[in-house]
Amino acid sequence: MTVRKQLHLAAHFPGVNSTTVWADPRSKSQIDFASFEHLARTAERGLFDFFFLAEGLRLREHRGRIHDLDVVGRPESITVLNALAAVTERLGLAATVNATFNEPYELARRFATLDHLSGGRAAWNVVTSSDAFTGENFRRGGFLSRTDRYTRAAEFLATARELWDSWTPEGLPRPFAHRGEHFDIAGEFGLPRSPQGHPVVIQAGDSPDGREFAASAADVIFTRHGTLEAGREFYADVKGRLAKCGRAPEDLKIMPGVTVVLGDTAAEAQERAADIRRLQVSPQNAILALEQIWGVDLSSYDPDGPLPDIDPDPESTLVQGRVKIADPFAIAEKWRALSREKGLSIRQTVIETSGRQSFIGTPESVAAELDEFVTNDAADGFILVPHLTPGGLDEFVDRVVPLLQERGAFRTEYTGTTLRSHLGLPDPVWKG
Repeated sequence: MTVRKQLHLAAHFPGVNSTTVWADPRSKSQIDFASFEHLARTAERGLFDFFFLAEGLRLREHRGRIHDLDVVGRPESITVLNALAAVTERLGLAATVNATFNEPYELARRFATLDHLSGGRAAWNVVTSSDAFTGENFRRGGFLSRTDRYTRAAEFLATARELWDSWTPEGLPRPFAHRGEHFDIAGEFGLPRSPQGHPVVIQAGDSPDGREFAASAADVIFTRHGTLEAGREFYADVKGRLAKCGRAPEDLKIMPGVTVVLGDTAAEAQERAADIRRLQVSPQNAILALEQIWGVDLSSYDPDGPLPDIDPDPESTLVQGRVKIADPFAIAEKWRALSREKGLSIRQTVIETSGRQSFIGTPESVAAELDEFVTNDAADGFILVPHLTPGGLDEFVDRVVPLLQERGAFRTEYTGTTLRSHLGLPDPVWKG
């Protein structure tokens, strides 16, 4: 008898990018603990695998000023999750923490503490940064090339695992010593082995280096592939890398970040989605998006007017703290062509070309489409990114989760207590 493939769900806390609709009167604080608690409790009510927090180590700047259109402060993730551990019982708790600007002993201890306090629900989304702008906030500062930042991250993670394994499963501490290119440390780790052995490791990155790192070291990969075809291609590529790392396909879960807009009819859902896109791409955000590509001050341009006919400045530092556009000339030309073809203004072009809702429809059609992605190996599950803080998950949990359960595609209760058990991941082998 064929076992039906189950999908996994996680919740991303909104409020750190232009997905969030700040103008909606239901939009609340993303610093007040009540907001974190509401979304986490909703996710647990929906039997989600985990709750996911992003990270920002420096406030973004635009034209030399703090840019506040898409984030107004961002608390430290592990601190928030330790507090959430006290008001949830089964929900996994995932923090994004940078491997470029932290140290293995300190971070290994913080995640082991979270895993102990939560009874085995901790997860670490490992990210890197080559951004010297961000590095100015840290004593070491400086710049790491893309290759170096991944080699540091790989050694960082390996070192953290050595620390977690320095206590025996029976609870006996043993000295550790690590001598490597990036870290040279020795001593004794301060905590016994935590309930999961190692916290679940999440990795986000679609580059070849990122895919290889995920295949060799991650338990979950957070991707951006929103179409069935792109998802199947990515899924096959990453899963195909596991065997040479001595891992089975089920040892790594692939979970794209997605958005959902629901309506009582397909037409209503499409209308709601269009309204949300207009709110997400305000006139200010439209000019911001344009300046990210062109790299020059375009504040004198009318968002409802035509695109600029000047060339981008590839060496610009107008925007700081965001991922640099790889080929601004190609994107500018693509946008101009689209604008000419459809007669679009600046704002309309940004709406047409920027990220949009992944799944739009009735609860029944969305449940069917999510299930289709998983059964056709385009994903193992999804990280939902709502557009409202903190109630943006409520409708999905109330209207879509029951339909997924009726289809036999999603759990009707938690059967384990740890995040590894929710995800169906093997316990790490002790390598003391």
